[in-house]
Amino acid sequence: MDVMVQAQGLRKYFPLRDGRIWNRRSVKAVDNVSFDIRRGETFGLVGESGCGKSTLGRSLISLYPLDAGRVIFDGQDLAALKKGELKKFRKKMQFIFQDPSASLNPRIKVKDILLEPFRIHRVGTAEERRQKIRFLLERVGLSKYHLSRYPHELSGGQKQRVGIARALALNPELIVCDEAVSALDVSIQAQVLNLLSDLQGDYHLTYLFISHNLSVVHHVSDRVGVMYLGKLVEVGSHDAIYASPLHPYTRALLSAIPGNGVDRIILQGDVPSPSNPPAGCRFHTRCPYKTPRCVSEEPILRNVGEDGHLAACHVP
Repeated sequence: MDVMVQAQGLRKYFPLRDGRIWNRRSVKAVDNVSFDIRRGETFGLVGESGCGKSTLGRSLISLYPLDAGRVIFDGQDLAALKKGELKKFRKKMQFIFQDPSASLNPRIKVKDILLEPFRIHRVGTAEERRQKIRFLLERVGLSKYHLSRYPHELSGGQKQRVGIARALALNPELIVCDEAVSALDVSIQAQVLNLLSDLQGDYHLTYLFISHNLSVVHHVSDRVGVMYLGKLVEVGSHDAIYASPLHPYTRALLSAIPGNGVDRIILQGDVPSPSNPPAGCRFHTRCPYKTPRCVSEEPILRNVGEDGHLAACHVP
């Protein structure tokens, strides 16, 4: 399986503004993260709220400008593209947002929401656009009746289906699903997950699937990356991650899944501030296995298992 996306040393910091001119601190949302996504796979990204998952997803497709690092998409360095070239390239990369209500313009009808991508990129004639949006709605389980509805007239699941249809409009290759089912009822979550799986097979899509729900990630992902405080701490196949986690943080996360037969691991202390992360391993302030080396030396993400199982830990 060839590599579609290579993320190399990505950094995204957000400056803190509190009215003091001399305040130069920043929130290190994504800090020197490298990984790849293979064509046709679903790469799951998990971690606690605030660990940088969503920022990483947005930075990957240039919704946020990077402070450092680069993204290679199909052999093309996105940072090297000019504004007009990047706009054309965006047709290959789409985003499904966490909150379907906030991601849809409440003042326009579903018809116009779905027509926007075609108008922005000047794709198709008026009749071709009308036919395409009807087909897209049917493909995601809605009908032409919904074309004349406003977002507030739809249920949460229906809004997310509209968001999925919009993401499919320009036949993308990569879709970033940012907590795409977390705002939905459990029964609707299953329907949307099955829809995403069917669409992946039909359209040969590649997914970056971001979620804090480890059970969902296990169900949909081929490989999984675990983030903590802006860093990737473990990457591996979903079987390897869930059967034999190598990083203490991953083990603690998996122990929280109900009914998995693993003794619950209760982490002590709070997550450190991303504006002032601890030296060495960022997890050492909560890790029950820390050593003096963990406090002073930052571990690198390295191959410590079979089949490319990576972990950033001195004592995996």
